[in-house]
Order: sequence, then C-alpha cells, then structure tokens
Amino acid sequence: MTENIILWGATTGRAMRAHWVLQEFSLPYETKPIGPRTGETQTAEYLAINPKGKVPTLQHGDLILTESVTILGYVTQNFDTPPDFFVPYDRYGKARLEEWSAFIAMELDAHSLYTIRRHGDLHKIYGREPMAVDSAKAYFLKQFNAVIPGVLESQPYLMGDVLSSADILLLTCIDWALSYKIELSPLALGYQQRLHARKAYQDAYRLCYLTD
Repeated sequence: MTENIILWGATTGRAMRAHWVLQEFSLPYETKPIGPRTGETQTAEYLAINPKGKVPTLQHGDLILTESVTILGYVTQNFDTPPDFFVPYDRYGKARLEEWSAFIAMELDAHSLYTIRRHGDLHKIYGREPMAVDSAKAYFLKQFNAVIPGVLESQPYLMGDVLSSADILLLTCIDWALSYKIELSPLALGYQQRLHARKAYQDAYRLCYLTD
C-alpha cells in the first residue's frame, strides 16, 4: 500500500493507541496533533473528515477510520506483521483477540473509565456525580481483577508471549486508571513497566503527548 497515512489526534489514550500501533509496525505517517475540547476538532476542516468531532482519525488514501479499536484492527490486518507482534490468522486466535478487545473497550474503557471522566474531569459539562464515579471505580476493579491477573500470572501478554493489539488497548486503560488513583496489583504494574519500555511505545508517547 503506497497511500500516505495521516493520523489526527494527540493527548488522549485513544489517540495514543493509534500512534503506538503505527510505531510498532514502523509505518511512516503524518501526524496532526489536535486535541479534544480545544476547538480543534470542531473546525469545518476537521468535521468534514470526521463529523463526530473526536480523535483519533486515521486517513489512508480514501479510507477514513474514526474509532481507535478499528484503527488497531486495520493496521494489524493490512500491513506486514513485525516479528515481535502477534496477529492471529486462525479462527480461535481471531475470536480470542476480538473478545479481549471488546471486553477492554466496553467494560474497562467505556463503562468504567469514561464514566469517571464524564462525572469527574468533565463535570462542568455532564454534572458532578461522586456516587457514579465511585461505582465506576469499583466496577473497573471488579472486571479487571476477574480476568487480567490470572492471565498475566502465566504469560507476559494477553495473547501469549508476544504483544498484540489487545495489549495496546489494555495498557492505555491501565495508564488511565492509575491517573485516577485506582490501585492495581504489582502484577499489573510490572506489565505496565514492561510495555512502557518498548521503543515503539516511547516514540508514540512523544508524538501523542509531547506535542509542544
């Protein structure tokens, strides 16, 4: 594929996912480091590309993708797989990866962490609801601890011995949870440190968060 890749978005965990997978696959791309709630996502230029007015957005030729989970899937399925990255090709592996992705995106991100963001960080827009925030934190821990520690006790990554897109999703949620002072186990913290040490993560972090 020879079309240029353009990635819009910075300063959020969801944008970080897109930067990270592009770095893992060593793909050249143009970055447009616009942030949420800065007015940059509401310009006529950007809304013509992504009417949702959110980040990230990935452009590849005439294809436009506006959901981080889909961007992860598109990159991993359509470009040459690096030797230290896991992409499943059998139905079992595909189903397991899809299950992890759905669980992390819905149970940990949307149902838990974004509830905390809406009624904590963004309370001036959505209203301050301390009970909802506390409930979301408890739910995050319940769901996280139900499955994640048991897997990481026996293998370094969710799909086995090699990083996958599910790990990119999970790590951004772990970083987000810790920023909200949610206490996670030493096992989870060790996993976080292991992924933070990857060069692709560090390169993506600089592009996503150190934009000045």
